[in-house]
Amino acid sequence: MDKYRGVRVRQISRRTAGHGLLLPPEAVAEIRLHLPRVADQVVAAIIEEVPSYEDAFSGPMGETIRNAVQLALGGFLSLATGRRGSDPRTPTAPAVEGAYQLGRGEARSGRSTDALLAAYRIGARVSWHEMSTIAVHNGLDAETLVSFAELVFAYIDELSASSVAGHTDELATSGRVRQRLLERIAHHLLTGAPPETVLKAAERAEWRPPSTLTAVIVTESQVRPVLSALSSRTLQAAEPPGLDDAALLLVPDAHGRRRAGLL
Repeated sequence: MDKYRGVRVRQISRRTAGHGLLLPPEAVAEIRLHLPRVADQVVAAIIEEVPSYEDAFSGPMGETIRNAVQLALGGFLSLATGRRGSDPRTPTAPAVEGAYQLGRGEARSGRSTDALLAAYRIGARVSWHEMSTIAVHNGLDAETLVSFAELVFAYIDELSASSVAGHTDELATSGRVRQRLLERIAHHLLTGAPPETVLKAAERAEWRPPSTLTAVIVTESQVRPVLSALSSRTLQAAEPPGLDDAALLLVPDAHGRRRAGLL
């Protein structure tokens, strides 16, 4: 994310350096007044244009997203008023953290980064249309308007990069957690744990117990290609005893006609 952010900020900096963007107080006040309406329009546009979000904004979740939009845009306006030491290209720490946690939440909800970035693009488009219209009505000149546009989209790019980082981290974390849970099932099976212990571990890992399990020993170099050809429910034992240079796989329901395919 840092690499991405650095490249993006440098690109924007070359184009906006020296503009000294300072929005008129009356324009800022008018935009703030309309932020709730802008947030509602952003949510409506996302629901209409990104099918996977159709049910995501119902109930408390919708209100949370609306509030997040208002906070993000409100934070940008605070930076764009020219407060000393502030850079309107760079979101504040709370805004970045909020975007990061949003990305993690989207990963847990099963939505892809494509859907997430599409929502950001739509949000940026709708927000800019509304804010620029209000700014022009309040006398913003063309040169400042151009700088305003560049900074708005740079700011939202920063937030989207944070959300993508959160999404990636959540998937990596959940993947590691699930792998450990599956390895625990294999450990229980190999050490002769009571059936209720195995079933409890399987439930935690959301792993459906098969009718049979076939033990397969393969070299470490062949683990990935072999796993790609087997059922996704195949277990891999962590550090199986007596196998220093090989891996032990437990393949579900590889009996009867399926055994020939396994071999």
